[in-house]
Amino acid sequence: MTVGHHMREFHDLPVFEFPAADARVELPDAAAVAWRLSAPTYSEPEDELWQPLFERFLKTVDTGRVRAVVVGGWDEAYENSSADIVTALIGANDRLTALEAVFLGDMDSEDCEISWIIQSDVTPLLAAYPALREFGVRGGSQLAFPSIRHTGLKTLVVETGGLGADVVRGIAGSDLPALENLELWLGTDTYGADSTPEDLAPLLSGASFPALRSLGLCNSVIQDEIAAAVASAPVVARIERLNLSMGVLTDEGAAALLDGQPLTHLAHLDLSHHFLSEAMRERVLAALAPHGVTVVLDDALEPEEYNGVVYRFVAVAE
Repeated sequence: MTVGHHMREFHDLPVFEFPAADARVELPDAAAVAWRLSAPTYSEPEDELWQPLFERFLKTVDTGRVRAVVVGGWDEAYENSSADIVTALIGANDRLTALEAVFLGDMDSEDCEISWIIQSDVTPLLAAYPALREFGVRGGSQLAFPSIRHTGLKTLVVETGGLGADVVRGIAGSDLPALENLELWLGTDTYGADSTPEDLAPLLSGASFPALRSLGLCNSVIQDEIAAAVASAPVVARIERLNLSMGVLTDEGAAALLDGQPLTHLAHLDLSHHFLSEAMRERVLAALAPHGVTVVLDDALEPEEYNGVVYRFVAVAE
């Protein structure tokens, strides 16, 4: 499966596409929407590229009131990295003074497959906006996230078909005292995922992110190992929402999760897109639902078999 649509909401704001230069469109209040700034990924000579579009945006909109920006496509995103976009956003930090949220790489599969998107080191963008509350990025190729300190960030989402261990370690080792929501799409080794639960150790130990209340470790080809690590992770005792969806979770991983520390304090557990037997699904519900835990078990899948080899797939890979 691939990413099938552009974002419709971001930072609790409706996403509004900044229009073409010749479009006759009434613009909304600058603070009322998340502004999507996107250029064609397969551009023609007459197309407006991302950086000229961004400059036109800065001249058109009341930048001092812009709260959220969604970066969509840029020219040949499958060959050109996001580094120039990061630099441009950094250069506008004296004008985007109210910016609270940035999403970098809102492209669907028609624009660019998730694992083709070439990213870059995104941490200078966070450093340039110390008041940022929410940051998301899509695409793991060439993505870098060395450990940083940021005192304002509350939500961090990294969506990939394959997340490198160096990025996982960088995030887990960061000092983010305000972080409440962390979601990582770990992906598959086919597209660059090479992390292990050990790379998440500072996070799972509870030493990182004292404000964390929602944790997603999703879309993983090693979802059973992740579930087993989470089962004994001290951090789980203080979170309210746990998301282990989109991966190749089997009965082995679910059993490890149930046989570990109590999960009855959770408000929400998402295991959707899984490979659990009916008996295991019933066991999970029986263990948690009576305690008020909302358990999501949608998208039950069966493994595929070719020439005697069993295959299970994450939700989003290529």
